[in-house]
Amino acid sequence: MGKLAQSTIKYLIEADFSADGVVEKPDVIGAIFGQTEGLLGQDLDLRELQKTGRIGRIEVDLVGNKGKTKGMIKIPSSLDGAETSLIASAIETIERIGPCNSYIKTISVKDIRTMKRDYVVDRAKKILRDLIEDEIPNTTELTEKIKESVRTAEIRNYKGLPAGPDLLSSDEIIIVEGRADIINLLRNNLKNTVALGGATVSPTIIELCKEKTTTVFLDGDRGGDLILKELFQLVSVDFVARAPEGKEVEELTKKELFKSLREREPTEQIISEVKKSLDEKMKKKISSVLDKMVGTRAAYIFDENMKLKYKIPLTQLNEENEKIKDAEIVVLDGEINETIVNVSEVVGIKYLIGNKKDSDYKTKHLRIYTREDLVIE
Repeated sequence: MGKLAQSTIKYLIEADFSADGVVEKPDVIGAIFGQTEGLLGQDLDLRELQKTGRIGRIEVDLVGNKGKTKGMIKIPSSLDGAETSLIASAIETIERIGPCNSYIKTISVKDIRTMKRDYVVDRAKKILRDLIEDEIPNTTELTEKIKESVRTAEIRNYKGLPAGPDLLSSDEIIIVEGRADIINLLRNNLKNTVALGGATVSPTIIELCKEKTTTVFLDGDRGGDLILKELFQLVSVDFVARAPEGKEVEELTKKELFKSLREREPTEQIISEVKKSLDEKMKKKISSVLDKMVGTRAAYIFDENMKLKYKIPLTQLNEENEKIKDAEIVVLDGEINETIVNVSEVVGIKYLIGNKKDSDYKTKHLRIYTREDLVIE
């Protein structure tokens, strides 16, 4: 078959077809050439038009379903509008494809030049919009870039650690994890900062904690937990602030940053809370209980010495159940959810342990653990 250069295409004929049987692409193309032959005279014979490049490659997309075939025919044309319309109507006269009865209906004759013009106009609009945006700089962005450059320049090197310019002149300092955290604090005009500069607490940090009132401001992830444990072992900090869970200090907005600092907790309070946590011996016992409970869908109720008081189905874990009142520890073979947390708080349970939890909960007196929390490092 002859080929039609894409640059010479003027129109594209699109027609739907259906056949009462299974046919293939060669059957459809054969029917188009065979059943239109001589219909419009020698000048508009499809075979001749394709040989001279005035009709392009005929494309057929088809799909079979339940013994029948449907699809679309696409015929590119460089003929004029009237001649292309004759071709489009001629293929509608085809009544059989292969051995099967068929039906063909022209859906559209698209003017390729109009489509190209639409594309050119749309593309020109985008190019012009980008050009205008490049020509007129965003004042806010320029200002922020300048401020960012100044803030970065404000970072000092204090005995090998990144620090804010007011570190030594301030009575209170903020200890963060890294340089990027300091840049974010500088962005919000907090200059009394110093970074740990690594996983190990340096002698410089230890010395600063002796001289200054200190707030350690850590990421809300497991890494922040580990750093806090090490700090507690080596230095005496006064307050602890944490980024929201899953977030890092360097990515906090101004509102999130100051909210976290406002909600900082005194170290004594955190240590007191830690002391209330389950010790390793208790964790091992509860972990063993959880392993034995698999598949029971029950709640085991213990006193403070891990003496089993009751076993009840999870469905009976509610405020009306007298068995859970005055309980210290409740272990579930299931997921901890909001309903269970609320019941546990109301009846005064101190420790609630389950396989996992569907969310993070802030509770006043209840301490929540999952199977993952029971792993002893």
